[in-house]
Amino acid sequence: MSHLGFSWLYGRFDDFDGRLTFDPEAPEESSVEVEIRTSSVNTNLERRDDHLRGEDFLQVDAHPEASFRSTAFEPLGDDRYRLTGDLSLLGQTREVTIDVEQTGAGEDPWGNYRRGFQGSTTLTLADWGITYDLGPAETVEMILSIEGIRQSEDDAS
Repeated sequence: MSHLGFSWLYGRFDDFDGRLTFDPEAPEESSVEVEIRTSSVNTNLERRDDHLRGEDFLQVDAHPEASFRSTAFEPLGDDRYRLTGDLSLLGQTREVTIDVEQTGAGEDPWGNYRRGFQGSTTLTLADWGITYDLGPAETVEMILSIEGIRQSEDDAS
């Protein structure tokens, strides 16, 4: 997110779980599910994180979790895809679309097979009921980075 219109502020959620299912032969059947503990927001400044956890932003006491569940995964060619799904945040669920690309796939140093994807979308804060005055900053870029480890040879994750 733009920090008051002067610089870029990056944060992340440290506590989350997820599941990625991907079949390179039928990518349209792929799915992503993510559960996020909102109190784990981390911008590397405790005072700011406490403010983000409060009533002006994430309201973690009332909304301890956020989630994303895909509803469509559309191949666009050249390892690029359009991921559509339901984002639940602050007691609301809205459809979002994330343009993603495969960032890598192959065997890791321990003999596992991994596949990674990254994408982003822009969220308008007011759409989620966040009206705190941040100057010209009215949106936040949500980046979704996913890395999955194949669970079995029969599973193409």
